[in-house]
Amino acid sequence: MIGFLGEFEATLDAKGRFLLPAGLKKQLPEGEGNLFVINRGFEECLALYPLKSWEPLFAEINKLNEFDPKARQFRRHFLNGATHVEPDSAGRLLIPPNLKDHAGLQKDIVLVSAVNKIEIWDSSKYHQLFDSFSADDFSVLAKDVMAKDKE
Repeated sequence: MIGFLGEFEATLDAKGRFLLPAGLKKQLPEGEGNLFVINRGFEECLALYPLKSWEPLFAEINKLNEFDPKARQFRRHFLNGATHVEPDSAGRLLIPPNLKDHAGLQKDIVLVSAVNKIEIWDSSKYHQLFDSFSADDFSVLAKDVMAKDKE
């Protein structure tokens, strides 16, 4: 299983390309560092999946009942914009314009580990997200999410 840790800053060039930071490259399994799927995240960000993380998720989505309207709606929204990407000869990844616009990415971005994927945020939006979230808010959230099965 792939698991990422850390938060890394990067810069988009005029064409929407960025270099995957060395700290993230080191966390990719040997021989798995060249193929990714980039997609819309659940919030106003993007999700970058190593192909090894994307394939089991895609297989689960493929199992959804196509006769269920909610499943079809989820599939459409989740897969909307999903694109295979791989580094160019200079090691840069290109963010497709429609996805760049969706996440409101400008020049400065933050790449954030999210267990088996990497979230890509506009730097100002990412910092705003944390500036508006207090330590007490985080404590309550942690209790709600992590302690449910232990009560």
